[in-house]
Amino acid sequence: MTLVRVLAPDALDAVLAVDAESFSHPWTRRMYEEELAQADAQVWIASVDAEVVGACAFRIQLGELQIHNVAVRLAWRRVGIGCRLVTHALALAAQAGATVAWLEVRQANAGARALYARLGFREVAVRRGYYADPLDDALVMSAPIQLIGADSST
Repeated sequence: MTLVRVLAPDALDAVLAVDAESFSHPWTRRMYEEELAQADAQVWIASVDAEVVGACAFRIQLGELQIHNVAVRLAWRRVGIGCRLVTHALALAAQAGATVAWLEVRQANAGARALYARLGFREVAVRRGYYADPLDDALVMSAPIQLIGADSST
């Protein structure tokens, strides 16, 4: 059973470990602390048997959901953890009256791109050379929130 809950201070080290496993430039403790200091920022974590296996950082503001970071431990990928985190963020945004969701993803990240496409996201722009180590483009993806999650069984 996967539990999704808001990030508590005692779980931050585990989230940093998930990020370090997931990204060539993971968020730092300070970045998370600064993010959480913003009134509209939220970080939710997924855990299995008390092990933190994923995290999603986002903001809901001005009628939009901005997903900043989704990370899942390597051993827990492709089993629905990322989907559960993103659909949770989308549900919270819908409850807050948001009508559109945005995110950026590495062009080379086929797994994440497929997940977002299943959830109704579409590519709307490319930011050339946005990511480093390795150099990669960022795909800007967006979807109307009412269409997202139609197939949340993934």
